[in-house]
Amino acid sequence: MTNLFKALVAGAFVAFVASGCASGPRYKDVASSIPTLKEAQGRIYFYRSSSMFGAALQPGINLNGTVVGKSQPGGFFFVDEPAGQYVVSTATETEKTVSFKLDAGETKYVKTSVGFGLLVGRVIPSLESTDEAAKSLEDLHYTGAPQISASK
Repeated sequence: MTNLFKALVAGAFVAFVASGCASGPRYKDVASSIPTLKEAQGRIYFYRSSSMFGAALQPGINLNGTVVGKSQPGGFFFVDEPAGQYVVSTATETEKTVSFKLDAGETKYVKTSVGFGLLVGRVIPSLESTDEAAKSLEDLHYTGAPQISASK
């Protein structure tokens, strides 16, 4: 392989991986414009760090069986839902879940992380503390996920 060809392949790979990362305004730039919660609802933030590891893995994020967004490296989004029991799931070669109770006025934070799998990586949802999420969200990009309710 010539050096020029190697450079072109490397450039194409970087462009491919970068195109999969979230773009849009950063959390710190939109935080003040995020609407306040309605009285009977809670809010669930979904986010993923901007690691290059597993960047091509971007499965849908399901909330009680309804796709509410996508796990994108460097991205976040949120949904507002009525108080109740919720199950967040992601699936690549296997399905991974996390369950929790959401109270009215409460905010929960679900981080999705890439782990090793047998054939492909796995995207694993986990509940995070407010403090941990606040540190992580600061530089992430809003993915503009549609506000789809899981509580139809």
